[in-house]
Amino acid sequence: MLRLRSSILARLLSSPASSPISQLHRQLSAAAPPITPNHHSFALDDYLVHNCGLTRPQALKVSGKLAHITSPTKPDAVLAFLAGLGLSRADVAAVVAKDPKILCAGVEKTLTPTVIDLAGLGLSRTEIARLVSLTPGNFRRRSLVSNLPYYISLFGSTDNLVPFFKQSSGLLGSSLDKVVRPNVAFLQQCGLRDCDISKLCLSTPWVLSANPEQVRAFVACAEGLGVPRGSRTYMNALDAIAFLGEDNVAAKVEYLKKTLRWSDAELRMAVCKAPNVLKRSKESLQRRSHFFFSEVGLEPAYIARRPVMLCYNLESRLRPRYYVFKFLMVNGLLDNGWGFNSISKVSEKVFMDKFICPHKESAPHLAQDYAKACRGEVPVSFRFT
Repeated sequence: MLRLRSSILARLLSSPASSPISQLHRQLSAAAPPITPNHHSFALDDYLVHNCGLTRPQALKVSGKLAHITSPTKPDAVLAFLAGLGLSRADVAAVVAKDPKILCAGVEKTLTPTVIDLAGLGLSRTEIARLVSLTPGNFRRRSLVSNLPYYISLFGSTDNLVPFFKQSSGLLGSSLDKVVRPNVAFLQQCGLRDCDISKLCLSTPWVLSANPEQVRAFVACAEGLGVPRGSRTYMNALDAIAFLGEDNVAAKVEYLKKTLRWSDAELRMAVCKAPNVLKRSKESLQRRSHFFFSEVGLEPAYIARRPVMLCYNLESRLRPRYYVFKFLMVNGLLDNGWGFNSISKVSEKVFMDKFICPHKESAPHLAQDYAKACRGEVPVSFRFT
């Protein structure tokens, strides 16, 4: 019977999306002869392990939420439903572990109508199965069908929704009219496009489901750092603030000023150009400041005007390229117009083409020495003491 129910659901999902719910109900009812439960022999923990694929520790953890289940009737129907969508045994185990209450859901009254409505929105069986896997709790709620079209429009496609749901599925349960739409409208007023908002949600999943006043405070924090709305780096500033948390931004700003010897104006200029400097760890900033000031001899103002330098890898990019830069300078092999910042920011291919390959004859070991420097060694030719 369970295999028959699964095959009927699979056939309906492959049929035109306009198939009426009543047809599905009639076919499921005809395919589902009554099951006589054996209440006395039903052991929930064993059922979760043997029928649902959970490990014994997982079964013990979730069984408390299903203590009212005394028969396999409803869980059997749900498992057949999930199999009919194409979920593997491992997928089913993951779904039950994530949302054990799905085993209590009504197949005819809740799950099947949801599948038909989602198919009516244009979702394929594979997309529906993926949605069940990512957010089984929301799949049990009929609001999923009414809310999903808005999110598909905002994110561009169901494929674009997948990474977000892997981060957080709570958004589907938030009120569209009271929370989500006001937050989206406000972010759009700040100059963010829909694609920007979707990217922001990947790193800051709470931004659309938060209280609108909290989102406004979040935005005000970015503007307080001097990053104007609509600027090229505005979204990066919001992302950095979300990464730190508003309460930690002021402390990080003070640390940047102290470590990099920046004035207030230099700090604002640097954050405006490269907000991601706020995400650098204190240890990372300390090592880079020592390198720039003590080894390279740069001035604080120079770094403030080029703050992206703080985001480059010190050991595999900045230091090896500085060794090459200094070697070329000392040996009169560097063309005019190239400074350390210019050498630091070009791609690896451009760096090799411009500063390594042209000197195969005059400095035959340069490529080898550069490779060693990238591995953390300091070749003799790069020591100028």
